[in-house]
Amino acid sequence: QVQLVESGGGLVQPGGSLRLSCAVSGSRFNIYTMAWFRQAPGKQRELVASITSTQATSYVDSVKGRFTISRDNAKNTLYLQMRSLKPEDTAVYYCNHFAGIYSWGQGTQVTVSS
Repeated sequence: QVQLVESGGGLVQPGGSLRLSCAVSGSRFNIYTMAWFRQAPGKQRELVASITSTQATSYVDSVKGRFTISRDNAKNTLYLQMRSLKPEDTAVYYCNHFAGIYSWGQGTQVTVSS
């Protein structure tokens, strides 16, 4: 049973930064492509960034140049460094296998507001 525990969200002003973490247990974390997703109120969940087992990364256009995804395979942990945050980044952020095959965690709320 794979467990995903996200943390690091909060309230931040526009232009601010946050670093999200995702602890993954019960999976061969190091061999899979992992991803961060987000879901804003009234919208569908979207994939924001992904990272392969060999550290190749991919981002949705709206976060390119502002967000950085990384992973620590020794700690089974996924990270998302978010900079220059905008109000439209407000959402609940989730981590998962890039195909979303694991049960979703509780997510971590990110609110960007002045």
